Amino acid sequence: MSTPASSMPASSTPASSTAASSGPTGFAMPRPGPAPAPAPAPAPGHGPAAARTGGATADRATPERATAERATAERATAERATPERATADGAGGKTGTEASEHDALLAPGAILELADDRQARLIARILGDLDREFIGLAPVKDRVREIGALLLVDRLRGRYGLSSSRPSLHMCFTGSPGTGKTTLAARMGELLRELGYLRRGQLVSVTRDDLVGQYVGHTAPKTKEVLKRAMGGVLLIDEAYYLYRPDNERDYGQEAIEILLQFMEAHRDDLVVILAGYRSRMDVFFQSNPGMASRIGHHIEFPDFSLDELMQIAELMLEREEYLLAPAARDAFREYIGLRMRQPRFANARSMRNAIDRLRLRQARRIVASGGPIGRDDLMQLTVADVRGSRVFDDTLATPPPAGHSLDGPPPAGDPLTALAG
Repeated sequence: MSTPASSMPASSTPASSTAASSGPTGFAMPRPGPAPAPAPAPAPGHGPAAARTGGATADRATPERATAERATAERATAERATPERATADGAGGKTGTEASEHDALLAPGAILELADDRQARLIARILGDLDREFIGLAPVKDRVREIGALLLVDRLRGRYGLSSSRPSLHMCFTGSPGTGKTTLAARMGELLRELGYLRRGQLVSVTRDDLVGQYVGHTAPKTKEVLKRAMGGVLLIDEAYYLYRPDNERDYGQEAIEILLQFMEAHRDDLVVILAGYRSRMDVFFQSNPGMASRIGHHIEFPDFSLDELMQIAELMLEREEYLLAPAARDAFREYIGLRMRQPRFANARSMRNAIDRLRLRQARRIVASGGPIGRDDLMQLTVADVRGSRVFDDTLATPPPAGHSLDGPPPAGDPLTALAG
């Protein structure tokens, strides 16, 4: 990763009187001094340009020629110094017997200390971030650690000159909605980019509609355009089983699958494809498409969150939004989660996000309707009334609400903003 260029505060002092100024690359440049006296022009066939070319002719030593040569040299230096080039030169995207340029080939008897290895420290940092940012998901974290360890060992084998084939990194994430599949896919892209297995590591998330066309000749360009955007990174196909519709003979999903298979095999060193969806439907999809199943090297199951884990997730979301649950409101919200988990269309962390958004709506309605003085704490505090205003606490709600109705209770009798204005 490139280090951000240092920035300097703006100054109203003219550039000629400052001690330093910021150049194009963000580094401090020396203050310009008095202009030097012009040097006598060199004789034809002499001078710096002629010295560089070993006695070049006078027409090649003209100032225009020297300026062009300097510009060419500066462009070459700039190209070598770009973050993308630095990443490619430092990691090289190399695996197996190709050690990265900053790692010298080791003698057969040499001993490595993992604690001193840059790649080992890098993986440890990324996995540490994963532990802090992801609540629960213990089996998922274990599998990511295994993948990270495999990539590290493969890189270390390369430093000893041992041959090692590039591992298959295409994956399948299965689990309920809201269990962190998309977030982990982005983190996998970061991990693989840092280790040099991917050039860019960007995440491109798509569904069937982004890949499959509606008429003959429409699917191939759509699918290839998506793959072009994903090259060098991770392509996440959500609910991938919808690509295959055997009951519709005029469906073009199979064409998209065949193009995907070709790219997954031909560009496995520059593209990671992750399929995501419910496990039972993904199993049927793989049975119907054995070519796709054979190209998936890692199957990772995302378990549902427990009530305690969902409470931790909600509190983390509230902390980031700078809201506070009063003690009684916290107990009520925990009860809310238990009830919500038993209702249809529950989506784990995604449902927590929706619940917090509704909490904010009820708090805002309460504050505006009060019409009294408002302090900072009032804007942060969520009360038990805000929590229990949800229809989830209605024991008679055994089925999902009718269309157009919310789980958060009926609308207020009057618009508090209108009442306030009147």
